Amino acid sequence: MPLEGQYPLDPEKIYFSMDELTLDTEEGPKTLRMGAWLNFDPVRIHRMIVRDKVLQVDQLEVLNPLVSKLRRADPDYYKKYMGLRLVIDYPGYSSGILAKIPFENDPVGFYKWWRKGKHEDKVYLSLGNQVRLFQKVYLMDPRMILKKDLEILK
Repeated sequence: MPLEGQYPLDPEKIYFSMDELTLDTEEGPKTLRMGAWLNFDPVRIHRMIVRDKVLQVDQLEVLNPLVSKLRRADPDYYKKYMGLRLVIDYPGYSSGILAKIPFENDPVGFYKWWRKGKHEDKVYLSLGNQVRLFQKVYLMDPRMILKKDLEILK
């Protein structure tokens, strides 16, 4: 039986921004509206939704604002989460473009920009995506690939 004024997580419920939720914090249990949790601890809320899959939220009212808050609250976490869905400034395009487009359509150019152009900090590539990229570049232009990246392919 929950304590008065406590709203334990209900994995069956879809949460909207005005719904109350009680979570344990370093100071003890804390009850906030979902909209306030997005400001208070956006990374924790995002992990509960995406990784742990214990929290269901409304896409428009909670998830979309949460993703934009993540960008400011923890840019590294945000980059890892977005991966190739991140919008980047890439040579030859007048405005931002999804990193996935040059990654797929111009692997050699993307490799030059990402690795040789020192833009590794702009787009997070998982090990699997690094291997895919290095394999494509090696097949298309073997002289282009750096020795350290060839080592990963071995």
